[in-house]
Amino acid sequence: MKPVETAIIAKLSDAFSPGHMEVINESHQHNVPPGSESHFKVVLVSQAFVGKRQVQRHQAIYGVLGEELRGPVHALALHTFAPEEWGDAQVPASPNCLGGGRE
Repeated sequence: MKPVETAIIAKLSDAFSPGHMEVINESHQHNVPPGSESHFKVVLVSQAFVGKRQVQRHQAIYGVLGEELRGPVHALALHTFAPEEWGDAQVPASPNCLGGGRE
């Protein structure tokens, strides 16, 4: 694992004690140098999200990952669930990159 991905996993684990978590580096799908850690998809299931709206859940994650979002992370796709929502949840596939000078 790379340093940014490791930091994201550690910080989210500490802050949310997830029942399920996926942190996927999707940088390779974008027009960035090989080995980049700039685009991530996070699937997070936590008791901490019970009774919270999606915007509140996302704001909580942004607060925890502020350092990464001010630095190397350019894009963060969030899919957040309370445990009771997770059983039948569908996590969409990320779209292909359409920008960044690719032809």
